[in-house]
Amino acid sequence: MLDATVLIIDDDDDILLSARLFLKQQVKQVITCKSPKEINVLLSKNEVDIILLDMNYQKGASDGREGLYWLEHILSIDKDYVVILMTAFGNVELAVKAIKNGATDFILKPWENEKLFATISAASKLRESTRKVKKLEKIHSSLQKDLTRGFENIVGQADGIKQLQATLLKVAPTDANVLILGENGTGKQVFAYEIHGNSQRKNQVFMHVDLGSLNENLFESELFGYAKGAFTDAKEDKPGRFELADGGTIFLDEIGNLTLPLQAKLLSVLQNRTVTRLGESKERKVNVRLITATNMPLNEMVAKNTFRQDLLFRINTVELLLPPLRKRGTDILLLANHFMQSFSSKYHKEIRKLSHKAEDVLLNYKWPGNVRELQHVLERAVIMSDGSEISEEDLQLSPQRFAQNNSIPDEMALEDMEKMMVQKAIDKHKGNISKAAAELGLTRAALYRRIEKFGI
Repeated sequence: MLDATVLIIDDDDDILLSARLFLKQQVKQVITCKSPKEINVLLSKNEVDIILLDMNYQKGASDGREGLYWLEHILSIDKDYVVILMTAFGNVELAVKAIKNGATDFILKPWENEKLFATISAASKLRESTRKVKKLEKIHSSLQKDLTRGFENIVGQADGIKQLQATLLKVAPTDANVLILGENGTGKQVFAYEIHGNSQRKNQVFMHVDLGSLNENLFESELFGYAKGAFTDAKEDKPGRFELADGGTIFLDEIGNLTLPLQAKLLSVLQNRTVTRLGESKERKVNVRLITATNMPLNEMVAKNTFRQDLLFRINTVELLLPPLRKRGTDILLLANHFMQSFSSKYHKEIRKLSHKAEDVLLNYKWPGNVRELQHVLERAVIMSDGSEISEEDLQLSPQRFAQNNSIPDEMALEDMEKMMVQKAIDKHKGNISKAAAELGLTRAALYRRIEKFGI
């Protein structure tokens, strides 16, 4: 049986009955209707793969003009619909014109069942092939930034990191939902990608979605997609991130930033494993592995009724708590050397080591920006260095900055620390949001959210 939904449009009840009785044994679903005027409603409610369309509806008509009109209408909704035209009047010129106008095939009535099935089978393969190509195009467009950037590997020998890696290897082969917790810059995306890379889905899509940068008005259309005409700028159908990640892994970063209404919508998708595009009513099944991350205290937010408990239960089958860099000891030097080698290669320099003074500075710095800040510091140091080693001066960790950094208590609440970092960045750049966001490793939208959250 073909995994396809076939829509048959014909004004002859006998034709509809005959087609239904035969095709219901051959395909997943058969939908019939007598008038092409029902096309819009049927296509908006059902995920149709193949359309069998009669060419004449008015009594005595045989020129096929109606069929060509409705063919054009269907393809204006989605140019990738597979349409097979049907007529009782054999006409080579009409068949050629129909194919030129976008029809996939042409069949004469009454048909032979074997011929009809062969035509439907070929159309089904074409539809599936078109879907795969379209999906790959959308994935390529959505992931271009990540594909060109690449991903870092997990680097570290600290006990906490080794324990996390051991847990990761146990969890990755399963489809369990994973929640990754930790301060900004601790490497949550790196761990998410490592889980994906060690999973059964490693050859499928890894879809990263920064929820902190999504405007609330764009949340549904970005994650769940939209139909043509759903809103002013919706000029074509577009699948959302969940559809694009079908078969692979979707990583929802900064999930703690979602408002309660958006949490409810996300929960519904996770529970039902279906998405409904804006402007449509039909549900589309999605099969994704879910990984989420946040630096916010979700349990405290549940107690304050700012995060749904049922959503938290859904996303945290397994929790990974990433330690801040200041608590990883000599991992600081391992990471520093890793970044030094990477950026030396990128900028075509032959830098071989860190000076002893540079190592001491790195070990004694508190790293409020964690691994991300260390990465930025080493990139700048490689660029500024003139010799074969990185000096203390190349790091540009000024005494003032160093003193301010060391004044941060180790046990300061994450939220207080984050607020202080945001305020410092804004003050440093005299209110320039773009520069402050870049220094913090955030998008402008994510920084605005924090400004509002902390009342800065």
